[in-house]
Amino acid sequence: MVDHATHRRSRVRWALPLLRVVYGLAWFLLFVLGSPWWIARSVLSKEFRVMVVGRLALDVPSLEPAPARGRILVHGVSVGEVKASQSLVAALLQEHEVVVSSSTDSGLKVARDLYPDLTVVRFPLDFLPLVSRFLGCIQPTALLLMELEVWPTFIHCSDRRGIPTAIVSGRITPASLANYQRFGPTLTHFDRISLFAAQSEVYAKRFRALGADPDRILVTGNVKVDGIRMELEQAPDGEQQSHQDLRRLLALDPKVPVLLAGSTHDTEDLTVTRAFAAAAPEARVILVPRHPPRVPSVVDALGRAGFQVQLLTDLRTGREQPDVSRPLVVDTIGELEVFYGICTLAFVGGTLVEHGGQNVLEPAAQGKPVLHGPSVSNFQQEAALLARAGASRLVHNGVELSKAVGELLADPNGAHAMGQAGREAVRSQQGATERTLEALVAFEILPPGRWSKA
Repeated sequence: MVDHATHRRSRVRWALPLLRVVYGLAWFLLFVLGSPWWIARSVLSKEFRVMVVGRLALDVPSLEPAPARGRILVHGVSVGEVKASQSLVAALLQEHEVVVSSSTDSGLKVARDLYPDLTVVRFPLDFLPLVSRFLGCIQPTALLLMELEVWPTFIHCSDRRGIPTAIVSGRITPASLANYQRFGPTLTHFDRISLFAAQSEVYAKRFRALGADPDRILVTGNVKVDGIRMELEQAPDGEQQSHQDLRRLLALDPKVPVLLAGSTHDTEDLTVTRAFAAAAPEARVILVPRHPPRVPSVVDALGRAGFQVQLLTDLRTGREQPDVSRPLVVDTIGELEVFYGICTLAFVGGTLVEHGGQNVLEPAAQGKPVLHGPSVSNFQQEAALLARAGASRLVHNGVELSKAVGELLADPNGAHAMGQAGREAVRSQQGATERTLEALVAFEILPPGRWSKA
């Protein structure tokens, strides 16, 4: 039997109690000093009040003791991590009870849409009384953290309660690596984590650099790839119909190209819209901002530049009729994948600004040529995969983007070949979910069962 406690290591274990006291005191002072502002904001804003109640663990349901096969808490900090958990959650539900948590409003909304029959809760602030209440109500038997979300008090409390913790589909960017190294192993509590199931050897090496036990680090792949739907034709009938409805709603003409910019960040919206308009004035331009609260500023920026914008919600409510000459801004959450399914070319945002990029594999899985900027530090492995396959084009600015779009639209056979290469590249990465579950059983985070190796 694996004894999780015997694997704990710390270079300065003697300092941990003092550091925990200092860390807890900082949270206490934050509550005392910040409470007047939180109370005032809560009175004025229902949305803020709901968020505060959730982060204080005041609305966490008190669940019955976990069933014999266990209750697994799967945590994804926001939308990307929650969506990445789909294949893992689906597999876990075959044998276990699952509770899903997230930290952001958008992450919770997507989680509730994806898992309407599961308990979905907001992750608490990392203050001891709140964490204790949260764990006492949920009573998980294992904690799975998507990609990387390590809070010292939460990890410490879980460990004290005998709840094994695993980082699954683990990834750590160079910026995050540098931030964690500033604190070293004293506050990260990496020695209390039972398994690091990393997406790639690059990420595994970074976990080792942070002092994680090498014997607890495995490369199992990216579970998000298993949850990405492969091409429109493979979708369930209901989803195919939703695509057809969307095409009708937007009055899309099969002869008119659809140019999509997904997960755009500040300033990219205008840059991309101008580039698309210059390359193909007749195209239907669709923008999906990364954060829906940005939509008013996006509309304002495009309007000042001379672009009359349409909003998806206005088309759905009938307030406006579709006009292919006007850029469409998607002002809803969780629909990016379906829009990738109907586009001709896809630009992935967060790459022309110093952000680190968004997931380039989603449009590739739909068989679409992928365009992106140079800032891909958050998705280096995925971007490199598509580049090797000849499924993507790197652009450094709006001029290069416009040129690339024009070339691809002028060469439909070449664009189709790019899309097919991307789809096959994504397919080659599948299987991470099963490898991850096998590792969780091997490290006794999950009980033996269907995922046990023969």
